[in-house]
Amino acid sequence: MRPLLYSINVTLDGCVHHNAIPEDEALQQATLRATHRHATESISRADALLFGRTTYQMMEGAWRLATRTTPPADWQLPFARTIDAMQKHVVSRTLERVDWNSELVRGDLEAAVRALKQQPGKALLTGGVQLPLALAALDLIDEYEFVVQPRIAGHGPTPFAGLASYVELKLVDRIELSSGAMALRYEPRR
Repeated sequence: MRPLLYSINVTLDGCVHHNAIPEDEALQQATLRATHRHATESISRADALLFGRTTYQMMEGAWRLATRTTPPADWQLPFARTIDAMQKHVVSRTLERVDWNSELVRGDLEAAVRALKQQPGKALLTGGVQLPLALAALDLIDEYEFVVQPRIAGHGPTPFAGLASYVELKLVDRIELSSGAMALRYEPRR
């Protein structure tokens, strides 16, 4: 069975808003470059992505190469090419159709994700906030990665708000990025 990996950028105080990065331009560039290098390495561990509607639309707007109005920076190209080419599974009750190497996932979430995990291949990778909350509640996530950015946001969305029960984790890897961010990988204690 292929594992379901979860990865998210988070500030020290738990904010997961995609714009919660340093405002200083030199620090911002160092953070973005280091984060994109790490994201490219993380995403290459999987051969398919599992997104909710909001994350799918955000990623499509940012990384779908055929529809971008400006090309990505040279340092963004490895990530852009990787995510653009990957198979995407989109969980949504409201979207009528998807493209960009994508298919809609409808019906019983647990059964659908278990079926995806049974398919041959490498890992499935997910991100975002709402879908991972539902996946964690169903105990479907096999690895959690938090890329902790050296910043305090003071506001914004946090992951897993409203989770009904604890998820006990054990640290399996720790990577310090050149920007000062830390990538912390955990597996559930089952």
